[in-house]
Amino acid sequence: MKKTFGVINQKTTTVYFNGKGKLIRVLSNRRGESDTTGAAVKILISVVLGALILSGLYYLIHDIVLPNLNTRVEDMFDYNG
Repeated sequence: MKKTFGVINQKTTTVYFNGKGKLIRVLSNRRGESDTTGAAVKILISVVLGALILSGLYYLIHDIVLPNLNTRVEDMFDYNG
């Protein structure tokens, strides 16, 4: 029983220190994009581009497609009132 607890203690200690070492390496790593300003600018650009695309689609559907569709439906049924 004492030996089992010793093995468990040794393994948990090893896992703890390995995890602690990995955590320190990950947190001290300066590679890649860790810059929050760059990420914020990318998010802002994507939001602005998304808004432009949505407004363009709204314009296309509202001013071009729907009136054209309306006239086609009226021509198809040809109501003379």
